[in-house]
Amino acid sequence: MHSTLKNDLEILPSLLETAKQQGLNYLNEIDTRATSVKHSFQAKSKLDETGTGTLGALNEFNQRLEPLMVASSGSRYWGFVTGGTTPAAMVGDWLTSVYDQNAQKVKGDGDISANIEIETIGLLLDLFGLPNDFFGGFVTGATMSNFTCLGVGRQWAGKQQGRDVAKDGVTIPIKVLTATPHSSAIKSLAMLGMDSNNITKVKVLEGNREAMDVVDLENHLKALAGAPAIVIASGGTVNTVDFDDFVALRELKSKYNFWLHIDAAFGGFAACSRAHQHLLQGWGNADSITIDCHKWLNVPYESALFFIKQKHNLLQVETFQNSNAPYLGNPMENFDYLNFLPENSRRLKALPAWFTLIAYGKKGISDIVDNNIQLAKLFGNYIEQHPAFELLAPVRLNTVCFTLRGEKNPERVQEFLFKLNATGKVFMTPTVYNGRKGIRAALVNWRTTKTDVEMAVELMNKFI
Repeated sequence: MHSTLKNDLEILPSLLETAKQQGLNYLNEIDTRATSVKHSFQAKSKLDETGTGTLGALNEFNQRLEPLMVASSGSRYWGFVTGGTTPAAMVGDWLTSVYDQNAQKVKGDGDISANIEIETIGLLLDLFGLPNDFFGGFVTGATMSNFTCLGVGRQWAGKQQGRDVAKDGVTIPIKVLTATPHSSAIKSLAMLGMDSNNITKVKVLEGNREAMDVVDLENHLKALAGAPAIVIASGGTVNTVDFDDFVALRELKSKYNFWLHIDAAFGGFAACSRAHQHLLQGWGNADSITIDCHKWLNVPYESALFFIKQKHNLLQVETFQNSNAPYLGNPMENFDYLNFLPENSRRLKALPAWFTLIAYGKKGISDIVDNNIQLAKLFGNYIEQHPAFELLAPVRLNTVCFTLRGEKNPERVQEFLFKLNATGKVFMTPTVYNGRKGIRAALVNWRTTKTDVEMAVELMNKFI
């Protein structure tokens, strides 16, 4: 054994204790750590011949890199849709690294990690009130979840026309209909060879909406004259968290031949709020659904999942099977989890989610969701009543989309946001909505309180 590695093994308890204490220091100071850092980073280009050992690596990390780490898991980081990490999720994530399992097989020899993931899928179906005729899996994020769902949808569309797309490729274009898709869905279409420039955009409803006009969608479906299509629906759009009408889409599915995929990366958690679960009425009739756990479930990054109807299991195996690996067995005969997933080598991604679900239950998750929604509406009320700001859209859930009131120069919006973010005390992201430059604040962190909203408001008043 390499001498430095051997030494690290001998002092492993103290190394882990040091790392634990550093982590606790970060968490204890997270409310005061900057949400953005101005820096000029110089990447290291030469690797040491012998290495410095773990303590040496930690020292270098603390000198060069750690001061540039921002409080993206803190209570006032409202950029993108970034959750935090609950204590239970943190424990689950640490143990994931310690046990270092490759979640592949459900039956036979090997570890139980795939079974843990399947159990977690069942718990999440129960949390969301979805029927148990879905099967699921954990992937890295919404991009890979959309990729997985649309990949099986692609296989379904091919079979409708007598083709095995997984084996023969996309030889005939597959029609994709959508109104306000997330960029990750479009990226997934590109990776699947489905011509992301050739999607058919469905009209949105009038009245400052991002939801699709179901009448226009039906006109497009009629024009296909029975040819298969994939419809990508929104379970919470990025800018305004608008929801498509899943009950109406259910009715259309009884009349037309299409695969219904719902991207509910963070909006799906509206199902945990009694006051907002109606937004998802009818979503259980989808063929596939995307959910991001590292958003509103507040587990560490690289934790998302897909739900696909069990009736499509064969199509899923056809899409992701390991058919040329004799040592893995026949994918059509053995239920091996890896034949349902895009990745072979994969960590036990479900464990942080399992810990969070077991630790806090339905009530704990719903409290996080409801708290963020209430705070987003509080922040939205401030924007609406302030003479210098205006909402670009109603606050429907947890995202506030706004701009400077009556501002003709869009550069002023960017200047305001730059100054606000430069304080390091709150972070929001720029956006464009209906052709207007705006600002977007997404509240999904379990730590966020009314005090955080009040602090952000106080800061904003300094720069208007």
